Amino acid sequence: MKTIPIAGKQKINAIKSKKNSDVFYSSQWRLMYHRLKKHKLARISLVILACFYIAALFAQFIAPYGLESYDSKYVNAPPAKVSFIDAEGKFQFRPFVYDLKSARDPVTLRKVFVPDEKVRHSIRFFVKGESYKFLGLIPTNRHLFGVDQPGRVFIFGTDVMGRDLLSRIVMGSQISLSIPLIGVTISFVLGLFIGGVSGYFGGWIDSVIQRFIEIIRSFPTLPLWMALSAAIPPRVPVVTMYIYIVIIFAFIGWTELARVARGKFISLKNEEYVLAAKIAGVSDAKIIIKHLLPGFISYLVVATTLAIPGMILGETAMSFLGLGIRSPATSWGVLLQEAQQIENVALYPWKLIPLGFVIVTVLTFNFLGDGLRDAADPYKK
Repeated sequence: MKTIPIAGKQKINAIKSKKNSDVFYSSQWRLMYHRLKKHKLARISLVILACFYIAALFAQFIAPYGLESYDSKYVNAPPAKVSFIDAEGKFQFRPFVYDLKSARDPVTLRKVFVPDEKVRHSIRFFVKGESYKFLGLIPTNRHLFGVDQPGRVFIFGTDVMGRDLLSRIVMGSQISLSIPLIGVTISFVLGLFIGGVSGYFGGWIDSVIQRFIEIIRSFPTLPLWMALSAAIPPRVPVVTMYIYIVIIFAFIGWTELARVARGKFISLKNEEYVLAAKIAGVSDAKIIIKHLLPGFISYLVVATTLAIPGMILGETAMSFLGLGIRSPATSWGVLLQEAQQIENVALYPWKLIPLGFVIVTVLTFNFLGDGLRDAADPYKK
């Protein structure tokens, strides 16, 4: 057994004590980072969300077809089966899909699609396709994957108009994932400002603000969405509709954070360090920014993270009911409109695939929020 010299042991102990002291004397954000690294679900959720947002950023490159691309020959076509082994049992180094041909179900006489094993389309990467502007700036026609013309590949199948469902899901993520972030950001600013003013100054200002918050919170959410959506002019451009939806969510979502911010400001404004700052002649704005906000900024980060799933579900519900984004634009809620009818889902179950993306996104944000909440807990070891 190899022995370690006394000097070596002292060096190892010094390194260990240095690491422990670094953790012990770290800032609040560094402590949160160390705790968050130990939360496996939060880390996995962060990776999944990063993949989703990267896909949304490069949606036009990842999607094999555009939003306006359709083919009437492939209406309600099932998802394509990607394979490496052909009909003769031979292994192919390049993945491929078989062409689809229409047939009649002998029992129901319904039109169905069956693979045509005589026609094979190899899947290629960085293929040429429909033209678009990469990141909205660079004109190009390269897509991540696809097949040579006139072949078609539908990984998730098609919709009632013969449009590729995968392309529409990826494109729809740009709206379904960005509206919550923008809406939560606006709600965060409004809630923090209005709630901070209410809690810090108190008196008649606090009474007026709280009564206004109670009026907004007394309205049921869905009727309030419908009323605000009815105020949007019909046939507005897609970008304008997008802005209106963000404003609707920001107008509704700030009240809860305002209530929390008010309570935190009331509990902290009478602390000794705040009173000392007032005696020293520090302005109210500096006291709020320098002394009060850092006292519960970790909670604000957690509350913001947990508010995003509600925004995602809200946008999905509004689009699902026809009150939000409308065609030709798309979002996950718009895609789920075709899943309203039971018979439609029974015949074409792949139309529920967008629901899976909604569920995964909401769960990952909740898991990430739980991890941040545990990491921000000052009493957690």
